[in-house]
Amino acid sequence: MPKRVWFLIIGMLVNTTGNSFLWPLNAIYMHDYLGKSLAMAGFVLMLNSAAGVLGNLLGGYLFDRIGGYKAIMLGILLTIASLIGLTIWHGWPHYVWFLTILGFSGGIVFPGMFALAGAAWPEGGRKAFNTIYLAQNVGVAVGPALAGIVADYQFDYVFKVNLGMYILFFFIALFTFKRLEAGSIAPKNVLSESKRIVNKAPFYALLIISASSVLCWLAYSQWSATISSYTQDLGLGLKQYSLLWTINGLLIVIGQPLIAPLVKRWEHNLKRQLVFGVTLIALSFGIIAFANDFKMFGAAMLVLTFGEMFYTPALPTIANQLAPKGRQGFYQGIINSAATGGRMIGPLFGGIMVDQFGMIPLVLTLVVIVLLAIIPCLTYDYPLKKNKIVAD
Repeated sequence: MPKRVWFLIIGMLVNTTGNSFLWPLNAIYMHDYLGKSLAMAGFVLMLNSAAGVLGNLLGGYLFDRIGGYKAIMLGILLTIASLIGLTIWHGWPHYVWFLTILGFSGGIVFPGMFALAGAAWPEGGRKAFNTIYLAQNVGVAVGPALAGIVADYQFDYVFKVNLGMYILFFFIALFTFKRLEAGSIAPKNVLSESKRIVNKAPFYALLIISASSVLCWLAYSQWSATISSYTQDLGLGLKQYSLLWTINGLLIVIGQPLIAPLVKRWEHNLKRQLVFGVTLIALSFGIIAFANDFKMFGAAMLVLTFGEMFYTPALPTIANQLAPKGRQGFYQGIINSAATGGRMIGPLFGGIMVDQFGMIPLVLTLVVIVLLAIIPCLTYDYPLKKNKIVAD
């Protein structure tokens, strides 16, 4: 792995650790501290994710137009400004305003990080994106573990730590990310490349695989929305709930050797990897239907995490394979937007379902929704075959 990629890894680690202080606790804070219903909390999280969709698309577009460094720095500066506001004013309705801005600014950053990884290590293929994915999940392991302790002491400190981590991320990006752009696509080539794109089959293939991401993330988002509140109703404290995310993050890192043989075997058949991952994610929600203590939720998180390890890293890899030259950032923005779209719909859908029917009907519905995601996983390359384009 090139040394320059380590700057991205460290940046993503710091970024995700800071974010992980807040996002797993959003629904709990709005429901338990601000006294809002799960449906209202879901609506606010939907606004956050909707803004994230716009941010993803803008971030990918800016990567192709002005370069990853400038796009990421813009997102970081907007995030710091909104976190300063959130640290000072985190009551109602200020929480809604600043959380929505955070969704937009954070959305700008992530496509640039993944696209920059592909540009900095083009020969790395899946490894480049998996490395950033692992850095994310180390942050997910560390952030919630510390956040649970901090929130139990005083919730206000969660906002301050998040702000501090993003300021650190700003300086890491400021001094290291500029040099990573040597291998990225020059903005002057984007328009000329786009004019040469006559065959739209790869873009249609991207949209199909993105549909599976929407469905899976609709379900996955319940862990930081309805399931988070459900664990509190069952008597799990903030520390135990945060520990579930620590299990998720640590397992993704230490579990890589366990999944490596299958990943290597399916290296040139990503469909099998996707379907296996989706099946495990569906199974995890089946376990939640019977969960009433920390052990059962831990088992569900274990299965979910292995499903995520197979499914999630394959998506940016496919997007990179499908992207024409000069459009990598845009394609990464699309695939990120699909995930954000699922996170946008999920909390509101879950909040309404729980308020109207209860938790068990929701998780059983989620099993069906996730299984439906197998269909686009199996058919995403149909436009390529129809146009006789060989997919990697």
